[in-house]
Amino acid sequence: MGRRIRALILGVSLIGVGVLTGYVLAQKRATPPVVATVETARRVARPQARVRVEVLNSGGTPGLARTATDVLREAGFDVVYFGNADRFDRDSSVVLDRVGRLESARTVADALEVRTVLSRPDSNLFVDVSVWLGQDWKPLEPAQGPQPGVERAPPGRAWWDPRRYMPRREPAPVRERPAGTLTNPAGDGGR
Repeated sequence: MGRRIRALILGVSLIGVGVLTGYVLAQKRATPPVVATVETARRVARPQARVRVEVLNSGGTPGLARTATDVLREAGFDVVYFGNADRFDRDSSVVLDRVGRLESARTVADALEVRTVLSRPDSNLFVDVSVWLGQDWKPLEPAQGPQPGVERAPPGRAWWDPRRYMPRREPAPVRERPAGTLTNPAGDGGR
């Protein structure tokens, strides 16, 4: 009986040491590395309350809504939806207030450096602010540019998020349809 108790104590001790080691290593990795982010270039007012935002790509540039979502989440906004708008013909970007709190929309616009802010309340939407990104919006870069020896981490990714270790895939280029008329080489009129 004494051997079993000693083996049990040894096993529990080894598990405890393993958990403690894992905790210490996790704390070391949790301290963020020095990174060049948008916040180093300028300070953006963080929202005082929860601001629910939807980001729509209406300029047609691939990945535009995702990039703006990363910037907004890093600035402390709750982006609840991002994706494509129903049309891609918008030249300039617009931030729309959806609940009658224009100051929240202005804070979002400041984070993205969008100049046009309008109030268009819509009680059918479950967001506070809508962002329509046009062809004029460009992703923000730090003012001082990349520095040698400074790691550039993806915005909004925690150390434990496996997506930060995966390469980002670029969307496939859009292939144009060939000009001309398709004909049936058999010459049987499509029968």
